[in-house]
Amino acid sequence: MNIAQLQQKINELKKQKDVCILAHSYQAHEILEIADFTGDSYKLSVDASKVENKNILMCGVRFMAETCKILSPEKTVYLAQPTAGCSMADQMDKQLISQVKEMYPDYAVVAYINTTADLKTICDVCVTSSSAVKIVNNMPEKDILFIPDCNLGDYVAKQCPDKNIKLLNGGCPIHACVNTDDVKKAKAMYPNAELLVHPECTPEVVAMADYVGSTSGIMNYAVNSDKKDFIIGTEISIAEHLQYMCPDKNFYILTQKLICPNMKATTLVDVYNCLAGNGGEEITLDDKTIKDAKKCIDEMIRLG
Repeated sequence: MNIAQLQQKINELKKQKDVCILAHSYQAHEILEIADFTGDSYKLSVDASKVENKNILMCGVRFMAETCKILSPEKTVYLAQPTAGCSMADQMDKQLISQVKEMYPDYAVVAYINTTADLKTICDVCVTSSSAVKIVNNMPEKDILFIPDCNLGDYVAKQCPDKNIKLLNGGCPIHACVNTDDVKKAKAMYPNAELLVHPECTPEVVAMADYVGSTSGIMNYAVNSDKKDFIIGTEISIAEHLQYMCPDKNFYILTQKLICPNMKATTLVDVYNCLAGNGGEEITLDDKTIKDAKKCIDEMIRLG
């Protein structure tokens, strides 16, 4: 069976079984083509909450499927590839952060959306990479514990000088592995290109960028820019997707190190098998976890 035939079968099955397919922007292009919605993790969860479909299939990683379940508890949510976790989301758990909260009792806990549902239950507000600066600025609290990504936290702290932001040593190992030598090499190879990077990169790399933003921010910037050449400093799939979107522009990956194995775990066959009832995993969360985890997401909506 070729890709087109598999995509046709998936499209038939999702209609038969009343399934809405969500695909994160880091997924392979052939998966984006059969998705009903594509984009960042939080946007996908909101999209899922608004559709009438009873079933949601997430092509992404576990915390994204959990966020869908939190926002749509009445729907059946599936993760296409059960092994697709998130190295950052798995770094910190409820027990660890409970202990840290005891050390900093007056600090409000800001959780990046890239955290587990269980950890969200003890956090005050959730943020995305695109909304973090605005939300932290809008918070009444001055003292803030930002988890888990210290690089995104550093970026937020620089944009919010009035806040006292405490960071822990966590983050995305994929974005964090990029160094200034990688940037210098890329800029030497493509001297006319603008560098667009994700704030999960280190402060040194962020400082060398022409634009810093979320995945969707990077894509929107490149699409709307009158410039022609771009070095993309986030997961390499974004450079590929932009090539399809803007064939008249040139997109170069910052480094081949920017490959997320968890995002690459999901295949088109996984999507088909899940729809056919031969794979995937239903995401289940108890009522208390859903209720408690939703509080920090509701607060994000209120402040954002």
